[in-house]
Amino acid sequence: MKNKNKSRTFRPNVQKVRDKAKISYEPEADVLTWEITAQSINFAKEVGSVVVHFTKNNVPVLIEVLEASKFLARAKNLVKKGSKISIKKPALVNR
Repeated sequence: MKNKNKSRTFRPNVQKVRDKAKISYEPEADVLTWEITAQSINFAKEVGSVVVHFTKNNVPVLIEVLEASKFLARAKNLVKKGSKISIKKPALVNR
């Protein structure tokens, strides 16, 4: 019988997603980075512990999660509890 409760460890690495995007984790800085595209970054918006970098045409290029271990622990707890997440208004309303 397989143990379904095995904990999974996030290993610092880079994974290609759909041949374009890549996800990486920097353990010393505790930052999770999701590079969506290789376009040039023009500006960034920070919402809590998440920083989204955009092109001059407001296209997301890079997403950084600061204090990633805390962020992922909270996300894991939400999933475990089966909590329903509702978003009442978009976080990034200024374009």
